[in-house]
Amino acid sequence: MSSFDIILLLISALLMTYCGFRIVKHQPNKRVGKAFAVLFALAILIGGTSACSATGKSANDQSNTRSEFKDNSTTKHHSTHQASKTVAQQSTISTHKSVLSKLVSYTDKRSAGPTGNYYWQVGKAHLIDFNQLSAGETRFSQDAQQRPSTARAKLTYQEYASSQGSRQGDPLEPYAWPSNNSIVAISYASTGRTYHGYLWNRSHSIGDSLLGAKSYTSSNNFTTGTRPQNVGADQNGGMRYGEETVENYWEDHPGTHQTVAYQTTPIYKGDESIPRGSLVDIKSSDGELNIEIAVINDAEGIKINYRTGANNAKAYHRAKTTGYHQHHSTGTANPSVSAGATTAGKWHIAQSGYVYVSQSKKYYSRVTNPGNYTYESKSSAINSGATAPIRGNEYAQP
Repeated sequence: MSSFDIILLLISALLMTYCGFRIVKHQPNKRVGKAFAVLFALAILIGGTSACSATGKSANDQSNTRSEFKDNSTTKHHSTHQASKTVAQQSTISTHKSVLSKLVSYTDKRSAGPTGNYYWQVGKAHLIDFNQLSAGETRFSQDAQQRPSTARAKLTYQEYASSQGSRQGDPLEPYAWPSNNSIVAISYASTGRTYHGYLWNRSHSIGDSLLGAKSYTSSNNFTTGTRPQNVGADQNGGMRYGEETVENYWEDHPGTHQTVAYQTTPIYKGDESIPRGSLVDIKSSDGELNIEIAVINDAEGIKINYRTGANNAKAYHRAKTTGYHQHHSTGTANPSVSAGATTAGKWHIAQSGYVYVSQSKKYYSRVTNPGNYTYESKSSAINSGATAPIRGNEYAQP
């Protein structure tokens, strides 16, 4: 109640006392009637003022309540969004820790992992910050130690189509690239074959076959990776497994407007300079692809120092011969040689009518490491079920 209301009540009380006194004395007159009229008016005035005050207060309370409800609703929505993002990040961190533990175990044992092909499937994709990317956009990053970190791209069929047929650039030197990169021999238990070539590759996080020329725009898209980490034991494992997963999707959906979110995260142990492996997350916009792949960065039988790149692999020196022996599952050498083949720089080129056939039944006209292929007539290769590849790479060309 306001001070004005109190004053009016006091005046009303005095007038009522006066009127009561006159009535008791039996002296009513016109003044008494006027006094009652004044009292009636005052009662209306006080009532109206109080009612308005109450109404105003009620309206203000309702307005404040609506404002508080709106603020609470906005805060609740923001909190829910933040909570969802936090849950996703915690899930990703948990996955990384679990995968790192397995990668350390496999690399310490110099193992090709559960598939024998330098990768395994983890589960469904865990994508981060892809809402900020438009179709065809890429993001390459590095961590606080300046090591290559997560690479992201929203891939399109057009990028894939434009990159077919040939490489679109030269691999960039990644962080912690070893000063010594000898030619070594790596024997694969799963195929019975032996690779002869460089131990270390400048390995794409997002490959040329998917991203084309844009895959060469940042050194943060490359890591120091072993040859088997790059292509596995049979040319279709390691990082190639993820790339081929998307390539096969594009081939099944030619000209599609769907996109593929592709994310590769190198996984390091502590402050080591070379990753123990990578996590590759792939998800198509139609949901057909939704997979997370762990790739192992080691080589069977070779002990690697992941801080420096030093290793105990023995340098391999090819015998001076006109051909190259091919190892089979029995470990015996194939007496056939790549007769008639010629060389041009790093390339070994099959003679007319002959091809190099990979373990995965793809045939090529020129390769960099002929010892990893069988050399036979093209007609024989086709009759045995071999097919031409969709595209080549830095190691083999159609």
